[in-house]
Amino acid sequence: MSCGQHDDPQHGPRAMDHWYDDPMELHPASNVAMSPPRLKRRPFLTPIWLSGLAVLFIASLLATGAWIWFAANSTTIIVVRHAEKMPTGGDPPLAPAGEARAALLARMFGDARAPGHIDAIYVTAAARNRMTAAPLAASLGLTPSVVATEDASVLARRILREHQGERVLVVGRADIVPALVASFTGWKDLPQIADDEYGTMYVVTVPRIGRPHFLRLTY
Repeated sequence: MSCGQHDDPQHGPRAMDHWYDDPMELHPASNVAMSPPRLKRRPFLTPIWLSGLAVLFIASLLATGAWIWFAANSTTIIVVRHAEKMPTGGDPPLAPAGEARAALLARMFGDARAPGHIDAIYVTAAARNRMTAAPLAASLGLTPSVVATEDASVLARRILREHQGERVLVVGRADIVPALVASFTGWKDLPQIADDEYGTMYVVTVPRIGRPHFLRLTY
């Protein structure tokens, strides 16, 4: 800043003039004026917990999608023994109680318009097996496949090969029911079906990837 006082011989003393310099910083080494420091913007950092939530959300979506894909490609097999038969020799038909049980089976699974209905029916050759499946087959408009083999493992492989992702009903003798479930699931200690036991039902789920599961019910 500079300041001075001068006398004008004509006008008398002049007012003092003041000069101000804008404050500027001097570099201590070079004595060069520097501009005032500018504010710097910090980069925005996403909080760690928010990133963790995003990762968990994406993982849950992937897990849900995988579950839906696996469920959609699972094969469901319902295995039952034939209903009550007449106490005669040879190839006996169903008794009245057996006809009532066959009608119950049709009411349980016979709605063709419902989602998840039965896609195929397999029966072994005996008349009581075919008669047990007949009301349900009529309700669904299906023709049961009559299998000649009594080999449970052969039948299991055929069903999984021809009906991947579908729902299948199998009606067979008392001894073939646990053997067939064992072929699907690998369980070897399933209880045998008693002579007077007709209401046992197994629901087996075989996924494309993963372990098979089953439920043992009474209808």
